[in-house]
Amino acid sequence: MGKYIIKRILIAIPVLIGITIIDYAIMCMAGSPLEMLQGPRVSEAAVEAKKIALGLDKPFYIQYFVWLSQLLHGNMGYSIKSYQPVSEMIGSHLGPTLLLMGVSLIVSLLIAVPAGIYSAIRQYSKGDYAVVTLSFLGSSIPGFFLSLLLIYLFTVKLGWLPSSGMTTLGTQGGFADVAKHMVMPVIVLAASIAGRNIRYIRSAMLEILQQDYLRTARAKGIGNFKVINKHALRNALVPIVTVIGMEIPVMFGGAVIVEQVFSWPGLGLMTMSAITSRDFPVIMGVCLLSAVVVLIANLITDILYALVDPTIQLN
Repeated sequence: MGKYIIKRILIAIPVLIGITIIDYAIMCMAGSPLEMLQGPRVSEAAVEAKKIALGLDKPFYIQYFVWLSQLLHGNMGYSIKSYQPVSEMIGSHLGPTLLLMGVSLIVSLLIAVPAGIYSAIRQYSKGDYAVVTLSFLGSSIPGFFLSLLLIYLFTVKLGWLPSSGMTTLGTQGGFADVAKHMVMPVIVLAASIAGRNIRYIRSAMLEILQQDYLRTARAKGIGNFKVINKHALRNALVPIVTVIGMEIPVMFGGAVIVEQVFSWPGLGLMTMSAITSRDFPVIMGVCLLSAVVVLIANLITDILYALVDPTIQLN
């Protein structure tokens, strides 16, 4: 296991470098951040001086290697817009994003796993059709549309829930206040994740339920609850673990839209602000973090394979 983890980490290094090169090239093709400064009150000389100070007068590949050398020394650069260190900006916004993503993932699994099992063991019943229909609805409805719908219903019409922020302005916050602000963002993210996962879990369970060893277990008099939750579910966990591992990187993308709509002070809101202002150092820092999250999620998924199924050998 240790050799396998070291091998995967060594493979991840050139992958990360390749991702950063592609991201930096696409970002440079999108235009210069100094275009946002141009106007009647800013002279061409001032823009040119700023361009030289930021090193944007150099070719693309030189700019990239300068950024990479600073990164290797632990410096992710400074924001062009706010002049804050990028590492501090990411650190201050990472906590709210992890909190929102973690709670959403747990809620989605608490919905998807029982619903998927129920749908599989009652195949072609009215309950099965209802679960599958809801799963398609949850996975197909756009996140921004569901967000606006919830805001209209629970904030505008009923006045039950706040529509923006993480805490109420002018208060110390607290667990209850944060939880109240999280309800609608969590519903939006969890609905999308659960909608996708229910179908995967249902499919995995249906395949396992047709195996001969489950018929033998039932013939021996083992209760149906034990057959489903001990024998069938454990063997269906390998594809389920794969789906969960894939959801972690996807949630980063979904959280960007949700955080923007609900003004949640996480990485998504910061990323959108950096994109609109073409804040290159911040964008590169978020892209690097996203790539690391994807690679770590894949590594953890492979390790969980061996824990779930002892017959899998990692070498």
